[in-house]
Amino acid sequence: MSHPTLAKGFVNNKPRAQWHDKALWFVREKRDRMAHGVPEWEELRQQASAIKIHTMSQLPNYLEQFEKNAKALGVHVHWAIDGDEHNRIVHEILQQHNVKRVVKSKSMLTEECHLNPFLEKNGYEVVDTDLGERIVQLRNEPPSHIVLPAIHIKKEEVGECFHEHLGTEKGASDPNYLTEAARNHLRERFCSADAGITGVNFALAETGGFVVCTNEGNADLGVSLPKLHIACMGIEKLLPRASDLAVFLRLLARSATGQPITTYSSHFHGPREGSEMHIVLVDNGRSGILQSPEFRRSLNCIRCGACMNTCPVYRRSGGHSYESAVPGPIGSILTPLKTPESHSSLPFACSLCGSCTDVCPVKIDLHHQLLAMRGFLDRKKLLGMSKKLSMKFVSGLLSHKWMYTTAGSAARTALRWLPRFAVYNPLNGWGKQRELPEPPKSSFRDQYAAHKKQSGDKS
Repeated sequence: MSHPTLAKGFVNNKPRAQWHDKALWFVREKRDRMAHGVPEWEELRQQASAIKIHTMSQLPNYLEQFEKNAKALGVHVHWAIDGDEHNRIVHEILQQHNVKRVVKSKSMLTEECHLNPFLEKNGYEVVDTDLGERIVQLRNEPPSHIVLPAIHIKKEEVGECFHEHLGTEKGASDPNYLTEAARNHLRERFCSADAGITGVNFALAETGGFVVCTNEGNADLGVSLPKLHIACMGIEKLLPRASDLAVFLRLLARSATGQPITTYSSHFHGPREGSEMHIVLVDNGRSGILQSPEFRRSLNCIRCGACMNTCPVYRRSGGHSYESAVPGPIGSILTPLKTPESHSSLPFACSLCGSCTDVCPVKIDLHHQLLAMRGFLDRKKLLGMSKKLSMKFVSGLLSHKWMYTTAGSAARTALRWLPRFAVYNPLNGWGKQRELPEPPKSSFRDQYAAHKKQSGDKS
């Protein structure tokens, strides 16, 4: 289904849409305060961008270096060309260790590969241990945000969910009470798990190690008790040197949630004594994106979610309307690159305001790429005739001064006299959620000329 169709239910629920909008804008404002508190913020962004561009230009070499150093640390390294192979590799590792129960920390890659339903289908108990992820898992929903997976759910709804699945008091909505209930529930799962699966925020070619960032410490606990740790990593997560981490760790938490540093930045360099560690390196279309000069910079993304928190369309339409593991502006580039036929409407869920580009910590030119993506889809003949015709009409209007002037004069007159139903009706989809400003009596050009004449008379 298209983005407008999927967003319709969320948009029509005005109280929820407004609350969702405010909640994400609150995070955006926190991000701004944190960014302004770092004088060298723009220098950090520039440095991060340069490191990522360099890494992508040498990615095969750095991947080989990472594999060599990880193996030297005693890590088993696997390569997966796509999501199916990734799932198969994880399944085989779990089978070899007679695993029945798995605890998993937040990983957008495993969401992208649909690992949970695959493992559950094969008889494993899989428990997401991030609180937000656990809430959406109990509600049988996908995450709606890559950092704040349950941002679309109110505390009263969490109370209902926990009452149904965890046996908490009916009607309870106190955050402390619900968090305590979740903690006790997850503690049991941690203690009985046979294996822990994590994502990877950053991997280091220089050392063969990797870093996982969480605010709840669930990744640490999830891999500290079981003797098997499987880390699932997209190949774009690589950094050349350990010293590069200093740049990215300062940017990540400030951009994601407006906090100075992630509470837990856990460094893994090989398995613990008596334990086993595996890393699955996943391509799943990334090599193809790397070969595209137009879109390869989208691989620089560090999954902070800042572009979602600021995007006016995402804030008002909700994450599920994107039908993708990664929603928002960056998802509207990455997803149509993989499945253009199914997600051709996503690049149009954008006002091209450029706010996403302004906040991106690695300076991805998101709104330019979204515009380029529209051309990419047009070349694939995936744009509807109504969209193409309307764009041709506007192009013709803006290309001829007399047409633009005449149309503007006619619109200013008509909008003052037409009855409301003639403007706001089912044929005007734009007007369903919007109100035009009161039309001025004269155009800006006329007002400017009058002002200039008046100023000239005075002088």
